[in-house]
This record gives sequence, C-alpha cells and structure tokens, in this order.
Amino acid sequence: MMSPRPRPLHVSVLSELRDQMKPQLTGSLRAYPEMEVNLELRPPDAPGNARCPDLIVVELEAVRRAQLEGRLVRASEVWLAVEIVSPSSVRMDNITKRGEYADAGIPHYWIIDTDDPISLVECHLAGEFGYQDNGGVTGEFVTSVPFPVTIDLDSLDELTT
Repeated sequence: MMSPRPRPLHVSVLSELRDQMKPQLTGSLRAYPEMEVNLELRPPDAPGNARCPDLIVVELEAVRRAQLEGRLVRASEVWLAVEIVSPSSVRMDNITKRGEYADAGIPHYWIIDTDDPISLVECHLAGEFGYQDNGGVTGEFVTSVPFPVTIDLDSLDELTT
C-alpha cells in the first residue's frame, strides 16, 4: 500500500527536526530522513518486512555496511525511529508502527503530532509490554537516552512561526 506524499507541514517539521538533532548527535550517530529499515520480523529466506520511518538515528557504520552489502539498514541497528503524524497516518503511527517497531526491537520510538501545539511522545522498550511512553511533551523536549538531545518543539513548525 502506497502512502500519499507528505504535505508541506510534515516536510517542514521533518527538516527542522533533523536540523536541530544533527549538531547534537555525537560520535558516528547520524539522523537520516526516510530511510527504509528491514524490521527483521520474518526469516532471512522469506520476503522482507520493511518500513520507512520519517527519521532514524543510526551509526554511520551500519549505513555504510548496508550500502556495501546491498541491503537495508536492519532494525537491530536503529537507535531511534521517528514518525510525524499526518491526518492520514494517525492510527498507523500510533498503533501499527508502534507495535511493529517494538516487535522489531527498535529501542526508542518518537511520535510527533503536528496538531497545535506540536507534541512529542517518547516511547522506549519495556520488555514484554512493548513500548512505554511519557504521555507527550510540548514546548521543549529534553532527554539523555538513547543520547542527549534537546528539541524545541515550538520551532519545528516554521510555517507558522
């Protein structure tokens, strides 16, 4: 099933998020928009199960390996997956992808809702329970896991600021 191309607000929020994260990521961590990820939910000899999160944070070396080997980045290599909720993706991002990313073992998942005020739900794996979340933050989001980062959520929407 093909998703419609993102609207300007979605693209703007994604661009601003990456711009804010990029100087804060240390070492070889990188933020990549719209990179396909093999969720590794099927046996290696079966057809794959891939998703394309709006943004992933992964080690540069994992992306280099995937390029060299002609494969997708694996879910086990992803530190963080981010989805920006669009009007057509509310259920998909909050339920379907949340479950799939947890099943795939992606340790951290952020859901950014662009309704005013922009909010971020930070999810982390909690064993057999899947993801636990912080209930949503507006204004400024500050965390130290999986890496230290501060996101000014209000400035993500450059179209209205």
